[in-house]
Amino acid sequence: MKVKILLALITAMIIGIVTTPVWALEKGNERKGKYTYRKVYKSCQTRGVVNSPKPIPNPDSKTQAEWQEIFENKDFSEFRCVEEFNNLEEKDLLDIFTYLHAHASDSGSPLKCK
Repeated sequence: MKVKILLALITAMIIGIVTTPVWALEKGNERKGKYTYRKVYKSCQTRGVVNSPKPIPNPDSKTQAEWQEIFENKDFSEFRCVEEFNNLEEKDLLDIFTYLHAHASDSGSPLKCK
């Protein structure tokens, strides 16, 4: 009986580890993410896609789960700078994700872009 319980627990742990999304396992650089996020919007403003260099979605405009879903699906349409986001390297996307996720509305320190 104890062996069956132990095997069930080990199996559950393995399934949990294997099915955990990559974004949750990796951690980018939050400071670089904030800088890159603002830099992308500045280039969008220069190109005439947005009116302001200030990023449109604030980090606290979504929950951590919502940010995770956006970056897992690579659906950057809400950012209005789709071309710029699609041209970013994976490391830059991870940094931006880390920044937005760390300051989401349900995080310990929600943050608005200033």
